[in-house]
Amino acid sequence: MSESVRFDSAADHYDRTRAISDETMARTIALLASELETRGRVLEVGVGTGLLALRLHEAGFSLAGLDLSAPMLGKLVEKAGGEPVFPLVLGDATQMPFGDGTFDGAYLRWVLHLIPDWRSALAEMVRVVHPGGVLLVCLGAFDEVSSAIRARFTEITGLSTDPVGLLWGDHDALDAELARSGAKLRVLPAIPEEEEETLGAFLDEVEEGRWSWTWHVPEDVRRDAVREIRPWAEERFGPLDRIERYESETVWRAYDLPGRESWTEPRLP
Repeated sequence: MSESVRFDSAADHYDRTRAISDETMARTIALLASELETRGRVLEVGVGTGLLALRLHEAGFSLAGLDLSAPMLGKLVEKAGGEPVFPLVLGDATQMPFGDGTFDGAYLRWVLHLIPDWRSALAEMVRVVHPGGVLLVCLGAFDEVSSAIRARFTEITGLSTDPVGLLWGDHDALDAELARSGAKLRVLPAIPEEEEETLGAFLDEVEEGRWSWTWHVPEDVRRDAVREIRPWAEERFGPLDRIERYESETVWRAYDLPGRESWTEPRLP
């Protein structure tokens, strides 16, 4: 059984920590659609509550979703009106219950940091997508202020907040691993994102344990750390109740798999 982080308890607030603005969502769906529109059946790995998949389904794409968490899939079905609108599979990304070449494309967003054996998850994506198909990956990242808060949290608690899987934004490791399967990289146009939030609201989310890098921290330790961070953050960044505008970019990478004539078996670690 995989050691992938189980985030059943995050189902109720997952959308809040993974959501993006309506404009950025529209651009994201348009970008994914442009890559997938000539494909057939597509798999989302770590489909979660369906933030992307439900929108792509509405756009007419043939989808299947895989996730390790039943509560997350339950939330997706709830959002869809109470019935699954496309196949949903409760399963492990490192041991996918699909045959070789089942799909014409696959994508994932903000998932690999949660999977200790992320290399096997990538190998499985390569396996279940037929030769000549495409993989689309978004690793995610944190802005400068959020990164500083996370670093201070680590300093106070003495506990690592690095992900159990692939580090956010570590595109070099991602590219190198998929290159082993002969995949050719295309960096897709970055999608700008602007978000307005108070620093106090972000600290509230950290205190409540809504971010994956806090899930392993005991509640009392987490709350004590945030209590200590608040005056430090206010001194460094300004009033915690002031609305700040944060700018970032969402980066998707496309990996074109070799065709059958040049196909080689993916390397398992």
